[in-house]
Amino acid sequence: MTNAFWVTGSGEGAILPATYDHVSTADPDGPTVAVRALYSGISRGTESLVFNNRVPPSEYDSMRAPFQEGDFPFPVKYGYASVGRVVSGSETIVGQSVFCLFPHQDQYQVPASAVVPLPPGLPESRAVLAANMETAVNGLWDASPRVGERVAVVGLGVVGLLIAWLASRIPGTRVTAVDINPQRKVVANSLGLNFQTQCQQDDHDLVIHASGHPQGLEAALALAGQEARIIEMSWYGEQPVPVSLGRAFHSRRLTIRSSQVGNLHPEQRPRWCHRDRMALALELLRDDVLDCLISGETAFGSLPDVMPALAGNGAGGMASDTLCHRILYPDN
Repeated sequence: MTNAFWVTGSGEGAILPATYDHVSTADPDGPTVAVRALYSGISRGTESLVFNNRVPPSEYDSMRAPFQEGDFPFPVKYGYASVGRVVSGSETIVGQSVFCLFPHQDQYQVPASAVVPLPPGLPESRAVLAANMETAVNGLWDASPRVGERVAVVGLGVVGLLIAWLASRIPGTRVTAVDINPQRKVVANSLGLNFQTQCQQDDHDLVIHASGHPQGLEAALALAGQEARIIEMSWYGEQPVPVSLGRAFHSRRLTIRSSQVGNLHPEQRPRWCHRDRMALALELLRDDVLDCLISGETAFGSLPDVMPALAGNGAGGMASDTLCHRILYPDN
Protein backbone atom coordinates (compact mmCIF):
# COMPACT_ATOMS: atom_id res chain seq x y z
CA MET A 1 0.00 0.00 0.00
CA THR A 2 1.19 3.52 -0.84
CA ASN A 3 0.90 5.99 2.03
CA ALA A 4 1.03 9.77 1.99
CA PHE A 5 0.68 12.67 4.41
CA TRP A 6 -2.66 14.42 3.99
CA VAL A 7 -3.88 17.73 5.38
CA THR A 8 -7.28 16.62 6.65
CA GLY A 9 -8.49 19.84 8.29
CA SER A 10 -7.31 23.22 9.45
CA GLY A 11 -4.18 22.44 11.49
CA GLU A 12 -4.72 18.68 11.19
CA GLY A 13 -3.02 15.94 9.20
CA ALA A 14 -2.84 12.16 8.91
CA ILE A 15 -0.95 9.37 7.14
CA LEU A 16 -3.49 7.87 4.75
CA PRO A 17 -3.45 5.76 1.58
CA ALA A 18 -2.80 7.67 -1.62
CA THR A 19 -5.81 7.48 -3.91
CA TYR A 20 -3.38 7.09 -6.80
CA ASP A 21 0.37 7.10 -7.20
CA HIS A 22 0.59 7.80 -10.92
CA VAL A 23 0.05 11.07 -12.75
CA SER A 24 -0.53 10.89 -16.48
CA THR A 25 1.07 13.27 -18.96
CA ALA A 26 -0.08 14.77 -22.21
CA ASP A 27 1.42 11.65 -23.76
CA PRO A 28 -0.32 8.76 -21.93
CA ASP A 29 2.11 6.31 -23.50
CA GLY A 30 5.20 8.23 -22.42
CA PRO A 31 7.86 6.60 -20.23
CA THR A 32 7.35 6.54 -16.47
CA VAL A 33 9.50 5.69 -13.47
CA ALA A 34 8.67 4.25 -10.06
CA VAL A 35 10.44 5.92 -7.15
CA ARG A 36 10.90 4.77 -3.55
CA ALA A 37 11.18 7.83 -1.32
CA LEU A 38 14.25 8.24 0.87
CA TYR A 39 13.73 11.78 2.17
CA SER A 40 11.42 14.72 1.75
CA GLY A 41 11.74 18.27 2.95
CA ILE A 42 9.08 20.52 4.44
CA SER A 43 8.85 23.93 2.80
CA ARG A 44 7.68 25.45 6.04
CA GLY A 45 6.41 28.81 4.82
CA THR A 46 4.15 27.58 2.03
CA GLU A 47 3.20 24.31 3.70
CA SER A 48 2.23 26.14 6.89
CA LEU A 49 -0.22 28.27 4.89
CA VAL A 50 -1.72 25.11 3.39
CA PHE A 51 -1.80 23.28 6.72
CA ASN A 52 -3.43 26.21 8.52
CA ASN A 53 -6.04 26.78 5.77
CA ARG A 54 -4.67 30.20 4.80
CA VAL A 55 -4.67 29.78 1.02
CA PRO A 56 -7.16 32.29 -0.46
CA PRO A 57 -9.84 30.70 -2.66
CA SER A 58 -8.72 32.99 -5.48
CA GLU A 59 -5.33 31.21 -5.46
CA TYR A 60 -6.52 27.60 -5.25
CA ASP A 61 -5.51 26.94 -8.86
CA SER A 62 -2.21 28.83 -8.89
CA MET A 63 -1.13 27.22 -5.61
CA ARG A 64 -1.54 23.64 -6.79
CA ALA A 65 1.64 21.61 -6.42
CA PRO A 66 2.77 19.62 -9.49
CA PHE A 67 1.52 16.27 -8.13
CA GLN A 68 -1.03 17.49 -5.62
CA GLU A 69 -3.89 15.14 -4.85
CA GLY A 70 -7.18 16.51 -3.58
CA ASP A 71 -8.35 20.11 -3.65
CA PHE A 72 -7.94 23.06 -1.32
CA PRO A 73 -8.68 23.61 1.43
CA PHE A 74 -8.70 19.88 2.36
CA PRO A 75 -8.30 16.96 2.27
CA VAL A 76 -5.20 17.60 0.23
CA LYS A 77 -1.84 15.90 -0.35
CA TYR A 78 0.69 18.71 -0.68
CA GLY A 79 4.45 19.13 -0.92
CA TYR A 80 7.23 19.42 -3.49
CA ALA A 81 10.59 18.26 -2.14
CA SER A 82 11.01 14.49 -2.50
CA VAL A 83 14.28 12.61 -2.93
CA GLY A 84 14.19 8.93 -3.79
CA ARG A 85 15.66 6.09 -5.76
CA VAL A 86 14.28 4.83 -9.06
CA VAL A 87 13.18 1.21 -8.71
CA SER A 88 11.67 0.66 -12.15
CA GLY A 89 11.74 2.34 -15.53
CA SER A 90 14.38 2.73 -18.21
CA GLU A 91 17.57 0.75 -17.67
CA THR A 92 19.53 3.98 -17.87
CA ILE A 93 17.90 5.42 -14.75
CA VAL A 94 16.99 2.44 -12.53
CA GLY A 95 19.00 2.63 -9.33
CA GLN A 96 19.70 6.36 -9.65
CA SER A 97 18.88 8.85 -6.91
CA VAL A 98 16.53 11.58 -8.11
CA PHE A 99 14.70 14.71 -7.01
CA CYS A 100 11.00 15.15 -7.75
CA LEU A 101 8.48 17.88 -6.96
CA PHE A 102 6.25 15.32 -5.22
CA PRO A 103 4.34 15.48 -1.90
CA HIS A 104 5.28 13.52 1.23
CA GLN A 105 4.67 9.94 0.08
CA ASP A 106 6.62 6.72 0.52
CA GLN A 107 6.54 5.61 -3.14
CA TYR A 108 5.17 6.96 -6.38
CA GLN A 109 5.10 6.60 -10.16
CA VAL A 110 5.62 9.68 -12.31
CA PRO A 111 6.58 10.60 -15.87
CA ALA A 112 10.31 10.08 -16.40
CA SER A 113 10.59 13.77 -17.29
CA ALA A 114 9.43 14.71 -13.77
CA VAL A 115 12.54 13.40 -12.02
CA VAL A 116 16.00 14.99 -12.13
CA PRO A 117 19.00 12.78 -11.29
CA LEU A 118 21.25 14.02 -8.51
CA PRO A 119 24.70 15.11 -9.69
CA PRO A 120 27.77 13.26 -8.43
CA GLY A 121 28.85 14.49 -5.01
CA LEU A 122 25.40 15.60 -3.82
CA PRO A 123 24.18 13.51 -0.86
CA GLU A 124 20.57 12.38 -1.04
CA SER A 125 20.01 13.80 2.44
CA ARG A 126 20.94 17.35 1.30
CA ALA A 127 19.04 17.22 -1.97
CA VAL A 128 15.77 17.97 -0.11
CA LEU A 129 16.90 21.63 -0.34
CA ALA A 130 16.54 21.59 -4.14
CA ALA A 131 13.17 23.36 -4.33
CA ASN A 132 14.43 26.07 -1.96
CA MET A 133 17.61 26.52 -4.00
CA GLU A 134 15.57 26.73 -7.19
CA THR A 135 13.49 29.50 -5.62
CA ALA A 136 16.67 31.32 -4.56
CA VAL A 137 18.13 31.05 -8.07
CA ASN A 138 14.95 32.40 -9.61
CA GLY A 139 14.86 35.23 -7.07
CA LEU A 140 18.38 36.29 -7.99
CA TRP A 141 17.52 36.12 -11.68
CA ASP A 142 14.66 38.52 -10.94
CA ALA A 143 16.89 40.72 -8.77
CA SER A 144 19.81 40.84 -11.24
CA PRO A 145 22.52 41.72 -8.68
CA ARG A 146 25.62 43.38 -10.12
CA VAL A 147 29.30 43.11 -9.29
CA GLY A 148 30.10 45.27 -6.26
CA GLU A 149 26.51 46.04 -5.27
CA ARG A 150 25.41 46.56 -1.68
CA VAL A 151 22.76 43.92 -1.02
CA ALA A 152 20.53 43.35 2.00
CA VAL A 153 18.51 40.17 2.48
CA VAL A 154 15.71 40.53 5.04
CA GLY A 155 14.37 37.26 6.45
CA LEU A 156 16.69 34.32 6.94
CA GLY A 157 14.63 31.26 6.39
CA VAL A 158 16.11 28.68 4.06
CA VAL A 159 15.38 30.70 0.91
CA GLY A 160 16.69 33.94 2.40
CA LEU A 161 19.88 32.28 3.58
CA LEU A 162 20.45 30.66 0.20
CA ILE A 163 19.91 33.97 -1.59
CA ALA A 164 22.34 35.76 0.72
CA TRP A 165 24.91 32.97 0.30
CA LEU A 166 24.67 33.04 -3.49
CA ALA A 167 24.80 36.85 -3.63
CA SER A 168 27.86 36.90 -1.36
CA ARG A 169 29.76 34.87 -3.95
CA ILE A 170 29.41 37.62 -6.58
CA PRO A 171 32.73 39.52 -6.66
CA GLY A 172 32.80 42.75 -4.68
CA THR A 173 29.31 42.52 -3.23
CA ARG A 174 28.61 43.67 0.31
CA VAL A 175 25.85 41.41 1.58
CA THR A 176 24.05 41.99 4.87
CA ALA A 177 21.83 39.18 6.17
CA VAL A 178 19.07 40.56 8.42
CA ASP A 179 16.71 38.70 10.73
CA ILE A 180 15.13 39.69 14.04
CA ASN A 181 15.73 36.15 15.35
CA PRO A 182 19.23 36.19 16.93
CA GLN A 183 19.42 32.40 16.64
CA ARG A 184 19.94 32.83 12.90
CA LYS A 185 23.42 34.25 13.59
CA VAL A 186 25.07 30.83 13.99
CA VAL A 187 23.91 29.49 10.65
CA ALA A 188 24.50 32.82 8.89
CA ASN A 189 28.06 32.87 10.17
CA SER A 190 28.51 29.26 9.06
CA LEU A 191 27.69 30.46 5.55
CA GLY A 192 30.19 33.31 5.84
CA LEU A 193 27.50 35.99 6.01
CA ASN A 194 27.46 39.31 7.85
CA PHE A 195 24.47 38.87 10.18
CA GLN A 196 22.52 41.69 11.83
CA THR A 197 19.25 41.78 13.72
CA GLN A 198 18.83 45.46 12.82
CA CYS A 199 20.64 47.11 9.94
CA GLN A 200 21.04 50.88 10.20
CA GLN A 201 22.47 51.43 6.71
CA ASP A 202 20.04 52.75 4.10
CA ASP A 203 22.43 52.80 1.14
CA HIS A 204 21.61 49.42 -0.40
CA ASP A 205 21.37 49.07 -4.16
CA LEU A 206 19.28 45.93 -3.83
CA VAL A 207 17.08 44.65 -0.99
CA ILE A 208 15.52 41.19 -1.12
CA HIS A 209 12.68 40.48 1.29
CA ALA A 210 11.98 36.86 2.24
CA SER A 211 10.68 36.95 5.82
CA GLY A 212 7.00 36.30 5.08
CA HIS A 213 5.99 39.07 7.51
CA PRO A 214 4.69 42.56 6.65
CA GLN A 215 7.09 44.10 9.18
CA GLY A 216 9.96 42.62 7.18
CA LEU A 217 8.81 44.46 4.07
CA GLU A 218 8.80 47.69 6.06
CA ALA A 219 12.38 46.96 7.11
CA ALA A 220 13.32 46.27 3.50
CA LEU A 221 11.94 49.63 2.38
CA ALA A 222 13.93 51.39 5.09
CA LEU A 223 17.19 49.81 3.90
CA ALA A 224 16.79 50.85 0.28
CA GLY A 225 18.95 53.66 -1.06
CA GLN A 226 18.22 56.12 -3.85
CA GLU A 227 16.74 54.39 -6.95
CA ALA A 228 17.12 50.99 -5.23
CA ARG A 229 15.28 47.79 -6.17
CA ILE A 230 13.25 45.81 -3.63
CA ILE A 231 12.47 42.21 -4.60
CA GLU A 232 9.50 40.78 -2.69
CA MET A 233 9.81 37.00 -2.36
CA SER A 234 7.34 36.49 0.49
CA TRP A 235 3.89 35.10 -0.19
CA TYR A 236 1.35 36.00 2.47
CA GLY A 237 -1.69 33.93 1.54
CA GLU A 238 -4.78 35.83 2.59
CA GLN A 239 -2.97 38.05 5.12
CA PRO A 240 -3.38 41.80 4.40
CA VAL A 241 -0.03 43.55 3.93
CA PRO A 242 0.05 47.32 4.50
CA VAL A 243 2.94 49.03 2.72
CA SER A 244 4.26 52.49 3.58
CA LEU A 245 4.40 54.24 0.23
CA GLY A 246 4.82 57.60 1.91
CA ARG A 247 7.96 58.74 3.69
CA ALA A 248 10.95 58.33 1.35
CA PHE A 249 9.37 55.89 -1.09
CA HIS A 250 8.77 58.48 -3.83
CA SER A 251 11.68 60.79 -3.13
CA ARG A 252 14.07 57.84 -3.36
CA ARG A 253 12.28 56.54 -6.48
CA LEU A 254 12.16 52.99 -5.14
CA THR A 255 10.95 50.00 -7.13
CA ILE A 256 9.20 46.93 -5.66
CA ARG A 257 9.03 43.81 -7.80
CA SER A 258 7.59 40.40 -6.99
CA SER A 259 9.41 37.13 -7.60
CA GLN A 260 7.68 33.77 -7.84
CA VAL A 261 9.33 30.49 -8.74
CA GLY A 262 6.41 29.27 -10.87
CA ASN A 263 7.65 31.41 -13.75
CA LEU A 264 11.10 31.76 -15.24
CA HIS A 265 12.57 35.24 -15.54
CA PRO A 266 11.57 36.62 -18.98
CA GLU A 267 15.22 37.07 -19.99
CA GLN A 268 16.00 33.42 -19.21
CA ARG A 269 12.89 31.96 -20.83
CA PRO A 270 14.18 31.78 -24.43
CA ARG A 271 17.09 29.55 -23.38
CA TRP A 272 16.10 27.89 -20.08
CA CYS A 273 13.33 25.52 -19.05
CA HIS A 274 12.21 24.53 -15.55
CA ARG A 275 14.23 21.31 -15.71
CA ASP A 276 17.41 23.27 -16.55
CA ARG A 277 16.82 25.50 -13.55
CA MET A 278 16.32 22.52 -11.24
CA ALA A 279 19.50 20.86 -12.55
CA LEU A 280 21.38 24.08 -11.75
CA ALA A 281 19.88 24.15 -8.24
CA LEU A 282 21.07 20.60 -7.61
CA GLU A 283 24.59 21.44 -8.81
CA LEU A 284 24.75 24.44 -6.46
CA LEU A 285 23.82 22.20 -3.52
CA ARG A 286 27.05 20.21 -3.79
CA ASP A 287 28.76 22.52 -1.26
CA ASP A 288 28.98 20.74 2.12
CA VAL A 289 28.51 24.00 4.03
CA LEU A 290 24.81 23.92 3.14
CA ASP A 291 24.17 21.04 5.55
CA CYS A 292 23.72 23.70 8.23
CA LEU A 293 20.32 24.50 6.67
CA ILE A 294 18.90 21.14 7.81
CA SER A 295 17.69 21.88 11.33
CA GLY A 296 15.98 18.60 12.19
CA GLU A 297 14.80 15.21 11.01
CA THR A 298 11.90 12.96 11.94
CA ALA A 299 10.35 9.77 10.60
CA PHE A 300 7.58 9.88 8.01
CA GLY A 301 5.09 8.29 10.39
CA SER A 302 5.46 11.15 12.87
CA LEU A 303 4.41 13.88 10.41
CA PRO A 304 0.87 14.25 11.85
CA ASP A 305 2.44 15.17 15.21
CA VAL A 306 5.35 17.20 13.84
CA MET A 307 3.56 19.35 11.30
CA PRO A 308 1.43 21.33 13.80
CA ALA A 309 4.60 22.41 15.63
CA LEU A 310 6.36 23.32 12.39
CA ALA A 311 3.33 25.33 11.29
CA GLY A 312 3.32 27.34 14.51
CA ASN A 313 0.48 25.47 16.20
CA GLY A 314 2.49 23.59 18.80
CA ALA A 315 4.43 24.36 21.94
CA GLY A 316 8.18 24.76 22.23
CA GLY A 317 8.86 27.38 19.59
CA MET A 318 9.69 24.78 16.94
CA ALA A 319 8.43 26.96 14.08
CA SER A 320 10.73 29.92 14.76
CA ASP A 321 13.76 27.68 15.24
CA THR A 322 13.23 25.50 12.16
CA LEU A 323 14.97 25.90 8.84
CA CYS A 324 14.52 22.82 6.64
CA HIS A 325 12.96 19.91 8.49
CA ARG A 326 13.78 16.62 6.80
CA ILE A 327 11.50 13.58 6.70
CA LEU A 328 13.07 10.12 6.74
CA TYR A 329 11.22 7.22 5.10
CA PRO A 330 11.17 3.59 6.30
CA ASP A 331 13.93 1.23 5.16
CA ASN A 332 16.22 4.14 4.31
